Amino acid sequence: MAQSAKVTKAARPAKKATVVTEKATAAVRKAAPAKTVAPKPPKDESRTALVRRARRIDRELAEVYPYAHPELDFENPFQLLVATVLSAQTTDLRVNQTTPALFARYPTPEDLAAANPEDVEEILRPCGFFRAKTKSVMGLSKALAEEFGGEVPGRLEDLVKLPGVGRKTAFVVLGNAFGRPGITVDTHFQRLVRRWRWTEETDPGKIEAAVGALFPKSDWTMLSHHVIFHGRRICHARKPACGACPIAPLCPAYGEGETDPEKAKKLLKYEKGGFPGQRLKPPQSYLDAGGTPAPPLRANG
Repeated sequence: MAQSAKVTKAARPAKKATVVTEKATAAVRKAAPAKTVAPKPPKDESRTALVRRARRIDRELAEVYPYAHPELDFENPFQLLVATVLSAQTTDLRVNQTTPALFARYPTPEDLAAANPEDVEEILRPCGFFRAKTKSVMGLSKALAEEFGGEVPGRLEDLVKLPGVGRKTAFVVLGNAFGRPGITVDTHFQRLVRRWRWTEETDPGKIEAAVGALFPKSDWTMLSHHVIFHGRRICHARKPACGACPIAPLCPAYGEGETDPEKAKKLLKYEKGGFPGQRLKPPQSYLDAGGTPAPPLRANG
């Protein structure tokens, strides 16, 4: 049976979009720090100082990304669950270009559970690892149909029992389809919180616990969006754009990337730098801020 996604605070367009857009634009314009090295937090930073710095970073990122949102297209919890599973080891953009055909043909868990695996594999081929992903999405669809009446459960302990669903996927669904706070520890999140010295942990579960302790639970979902947006657009894995980063003065890792403002701007994968977004149907607040929809999948794949 079809499901309708619940509207959550995280999914709603930002209020007074024009005002927050102007603030975001201003933040980016003044983002480039001087060529001198930004001050770094001391190695013996107290717990109180760490909490204050972490929360200030989140506030600054909220100003730059007032439209932060899940970059997977979905219309209901089932679609978000499947899309998140498919996003492993590929981009959200590629998933968004692939799922319209999947959901048009198999709109419910019952439909996907009863599908011919070879037909599903052909649709999912552009996502990579399509055989394993076909097995996962068909398996979780069967479990939803048989154990949950075709509905996506709204509890962590139920979600993680589904094939192909771990804590990261579960928190994406809980936070964005059910309004239940959770931290999404993906590769971007792991990289950035370690660069910022919020934690030295490397295990995703321990990172989740360490970072969660720095923030009110109500902030967790939007915090995840802010950090992931920043990791995709500015604080890249190989060449972070330090010279164009709005939180450089708060970052212990400033200088790992390009510090020259003009050179750093060329590294941005950012809406205002003319790059397309991840979603085919992004929120209006994202469009108002200068973002653009992603292109559909080309006929030649």
